[in-house]
Amino acid sequence: MISELLASQKAYFKTGETKSVSFRKTILKRLKIELIKREDAISAALHKDFKKPVFESYATEIAMVISELDLTIKNLNKWAKPKRVMPSLLNFPSSAKIYSEPYGNTLIISPWNYPYQLALAPLVGAIAAGNTVILKPSELTPNTSNIIEDIITTVFAPNHVSVVKGGVSVSTALLAERWDYIFFTGSVFVGKIIAKAAAEHLTPVTLELGGKNPCIIDEAANIKLSAKRIVWGKFINAGQTCIAPDYILIHKSIKQEFYNALEKEIALAYTNTPNQSEDFARIINEKNFNRLVKMLDNETCVIGGQTDIDSLYIAPTIIDEPQLDSEVMKDEIFGPILPVISYENLLEIETIISNYEKPLSLYVFSNNASKAKALINKFSFGGGAINDTVVHFINHKLPFGGVGNSGIGAYHGQLSFDTFSHKKGVVKKANWLDLPFRYAPYKGKLKQIKLLFKWLS
Repeated sequence: MISELLASQKAYFKTGETKSVSFRKTILKRLKIELIKREDAISAALHKDFKKPVFESYATEIAMVISELDLTIKNLNKWAKPKRVMPSLLNFPSSAKIYSEPYGNTLIISPWNYPYQLALAPLVGAIAAGNTVILKPSELTPNTSNIIEDIITTVFAPNHVSVVKGGVSVSTALLAERWDYIFFTGSVFVGKIIAKAAAEHLTPVTLELGGKNPCIIDEAANIKLSAKRIVWGKFINAGQTCIAPDYILIHKSIKQEFYNALEKEIALAYTNTPNQSEDFARIINEKNFNRLVKMLDNETCVIGGQTDIDSLYIAPTIIDEPQLDSEVMKDEIFGPILPVISYENLLEIETIISNYEKPLSLYVFSNNASKAKALINKFSFGGGAINDTVVHFINHKLPFGGVGNSGIGAYHGQLSFDTFSHKKGVVKKANWLDLPFRYAPYKGKLKQIKLLFKWLS
């Protein structure tokens, strides 16, 4: 089935219809109309999959996709237009342009934590750039995957965009095919499998992965506001966010004050009984629940720590001073558990952060601008914020992506279009003058060519 579907998309791409910018805009407008029509059904599907609050569904999933569509539809003509660049004097007389052309047949594999947004946002970029798409949503969020499939079937012809559902065996079958581009969002472990499969055909990839994102709080920070923003960024979607703060590094002198502020902010956000709050999501499945509960073994939970396997509930939890080799500090947590480690000097911060691969995000809370800037420049990470968390994700003018183990490539806004476009450089040479300098025989020309390149440098 997959081979036949891909073959039909290859045949359709060769017709050239997707290269029409007006066609792309028309289909994106149709997609937007359908998504707006289905807003309530999408929220309901997300709630069925892991009790995602309606507000979070709209703010972090539905609105993000509509915003990406609006921006793309508005700017697509400009983005797709060939860009004139300065020609080289070595090519005089000439002009030079960069053409954006679609890669062709693309594969998008999306994750379960933001199953709607992280499926549809890359899709918008791929369609805007003129590609065909086979979209593989997560099998762990079946309700959301079903409505995505229904939307795609309504808007697109299957030889243009199709949804293929299933688990590991389906992903394996998809990766056995030859693609022109692969876009994957998920874990580092699976990302390596994707990269290996893509390498077999020299297929370019974007890998949106994750990591242990540090959050540094120094003695000059606004404790109350820092706690409020960290509680929001960490516990939105029950901590199942790739750019959520993964652990806190806080100056020893303010740790207890920070704990007091955290306790108040958690109660303000989710009441004193978060298990009854409609604003707190649940863990995606029992496997991930058990993985997270194991992290609590032998740890000191200064806030939270309550769990309930029947409802897949884990309370917003703060762990005090875990060991670096403990379960909670080994890998990305991806849940509502936040370890706090105190420090006294910059060397301790550097030692701890350097213990891990380059993270997807890094956050610094400080009212000392020079110190915050120094920390941002000190470490390599995908993206981040000073005096806030997660918010860099919503700015379409900023690239979103990782570095090293946290990912390859970036997208959002125009970068989504660029990610799914090959940039083709073309020189148009005039015929009214043809300097003989470059042609053989080369005798007597070496000195002149050296002088020319020196002059142009």
